[in-house]
Amino acid sequence: MNELTALRELRAEAPLSDSDRLAPARARLTEAFREETPGGVRHVLARRRVVLVGVAATAALSVTGGIVATLPDDTPTDTPAGRQLLSARASAAALELAAATVEKTPVVEPEPKQWVYEKTTVFVQGKPQSAESWTRWDGTGHARLPGIPPSGPVSDFDPNELQVWYGPNQEEKWKKEGYDDRSQRQFWRFLVTLPGDPDRMMRRIREEHAIGDIAGETPAERDWREIHVLYRSVLIPSNVQAGLFRALAKIPDARVTKGVKDPLGRAAISVSVHFAKRTASGAQGTQEILFDPETYAYLGEAEHAAPIEPPKGQRPSRPSGYDSATMVSARATWGVVNKPGARP
Repeated sequence: MNELTALRELRAEAPLSDSDRLAPARARLTEAFREETPGGVRHVLARRRVVLVGVAATAALSVTGGIVATLPDDTPTDTPAGRQLLSARASAAALELAAATVEKTPVVEPEPKQWVYEKTTVFVQGKPQSAESWTRWDGTGHARLPGIPPSGPVSDFDPNELQVWYGPNQEEKWKKEGYDDRSQRQFWRFLVTLPGDPDRMMRRIREEHAIGDIAGETPAERDWREIHVLYRSVLIPSNVQAGLFRALAKIPDARVTKGVKDPLGRAAISVSVHFAKRTASGAQGTQEILFDPETYAYLGEAEHAAPIEPPKGQRPSRPSGYDSATMVSARATWGVVNKPGARP
């Protein structure tokens, strides 16, 4: 079951969010889009459309409702596949609207014995390969489909049979001995302590050394790398989701692109940076994080060896889709279930 579809169905009966709380973000986004639209304000006022911006939590969690925002009709610029790269100001406004939306969404911590389900699809030489995983919230269990062959004889191994592993609770040991390993519960409980202010939040994250320091890395490169990794967590508290969007807006050259299709063909927006030269961490080219344009849920990520958008006035020398990407990963479905093998 596609959880985004389920969330949209649930949203139909949900109460409206507090419009006063989200009004400043809507106003900034509307003003920024006016600057983006050819023909100026008069053109914008003549052609408008109503967009329903949904407010949704991670799948299987609470849904609080939606807001109606009136935005200018968007005329795609001359970019590949109808993608519309926003200016720096419009990108910041779009990210603020995303932050204002997700911070109104309650995300509930699962019970210790519940399992976090995730189905991911990676593309290897353009061909999709999907896998499903279940992780018990307290870190004592893990399951996977297809299964991974064990060492030794595999003549009777069936990859389509659910493999489940159980083990002792390692949380206290990991914490006491300073291991990087953490259960999802431990990681969540660190995240909920983070301040909502993006500068203070990113400082706390850097102090935690969750992904390690790299000599020569700039603060902006480090923040992008931290955020890139954090979004791979299936469950993120609402205030942290909002802080991450606001932190993205502070990264120089981070831009939002509308009119995107993710690798699974779903409508998306993209937040991307381009590294013309190899960074201290080894990154080079364009990296993008993909989100649902209504719920702002994380959909996946991609890396491209070349810029996605061509220089102004030039046409691309090759397709900008995911066939030419060097790394592509999509989160197909996710949620919280009561046992391994169950799906939301």
